[in-house]
Amino acid sequence: MRERLIVGLDLPTLKEAEKAVRELEGAVSFYKIGYQLAFAGGLDFARELASGGTKVFLDMKLLDIDNTVAKGVENIVRMGMTMLTIHSYPKAMRAAVDAARGSELCLLAVSVLTSMDEQDMIDAGYEYDPHTLVLRRSEQALHTGMGGIVCSAEEAEAVRRIVGPDMAVVTPGIRPAGSDHGDQKRVVTPAQAIRNGASHLVVGRPIVAAPDRRAAAEAILAEMQSA
Repeated sequence: MRERLIVGLDLPTLKEAEKAVRELEGAVSFYKIGYQLAFAGGLDFARELASGGTKVFLDMKLLDIDNTVAKGVENIVRMGMTMLTIHSYPKAMRAAVDAARGSELCLLAVSVLTSMDEQDMIDAGYEYDPHTLVLRRSEQALHTGMGGIVCSAEEAEAVRRIVGPDMAVVTPGIRPAGSDHGDQKRVVTPAQAIRNGASHLVVGRPIVAAPDRRAAAEAILAEMQSA
């Protein structure tokens, strides 16, 4: 299960991220670095972690013209990252897959953010509800050769039926029972996410904002193990 728990280093400074990694050493071997830390020195930190054998999920949610996506992916391959997110627009996914071909980088298609519900989808101009759009984008990701899908664990079971056993199904929005949901709307407990077919769980604030980060991570791992 330690290989399946990804801790989101959603922290404001590099110093705080380094402290979190030290506190979690031995309990966690996989970290996510997103916008907040990336723009505070996190990209160099990602390289450092990867060079030491730690797995890094770079959560950049790339979306641009094909050439720009491809060139970005080529450089991220050179950084030694384990996972990278691409917004699940077919042209962007195809460009990313071509650029990463032959590497070990797992490209993840971001389907629908776990902070969005049906009203948010309507406000954004989509004709689909979140569940329907996630399934549609999962089919597109499968056909373009992506390595996995990022979706709510609420949709993981249905996504797994579409993509089969080999693609990664990575689920953020994980909250232990009784914890604060924050700005997440489609949330699931760690055990339920595993039962639903998630290959990896991304957990940020419930661990990095906990008074005892290691104990929080170990509790989540225990709940994953019980699934």
